[in-house]
Amino acid sequence: MDTEGAGDERESPARRRGQGELEAQVLSVLGEATEPVTAAWVLQRLGSGLSYSTVITILTRLHAKQAVTRTGPGRPVLWQSVANEAGLAALRMRRLLDKQSDRDAVLSSFVSVLSADDEELLRSLLAESGPGGGPGGPGGPGAAPTDRPEG
Repeated sequence: MDTEGAGDERESPARRRGQGELEAQVLSVLGEATEPVTAAWVLQRLGSGLSYSTVITILTRLHAKQAVTRTGPGRPVLWQSVANEAGLAALRMRRLLDKQSDRDAVLSSFVSVLSADDEELLRSLLAESGPGGGPGGPGGPGAAPTDRPEG
């Protein structure tokens, strides 16, 4: 039995999180806050044996992705979510699209691989957003504005 217990202890710390999993967890915790919070507050609520520096790294990455805001140079630094997990995924998609030279081909290919239900949802969301789309549309904070010409 001692061998099984030791094996369980070795496997638990070795578990690697999926790409973006920790960012999603941090965004979820920040989403619970009613006002800007410290990294220590986030760390306490994550409660997963992370180090303070890991939380700071994740918050800094989220800040670079414009998914969170931070206060100025004063101490303590306070963090606040601007995008939920869906908003973060939208920001990632927008960044990938921005790197492409042929946006039309990328968007056309994307639409062609959507399920019928997803395509209908996308059509509905585009119709609701009206000409020009934008952050005030159905995507809310963190939604990527469109670059479509009106007309």
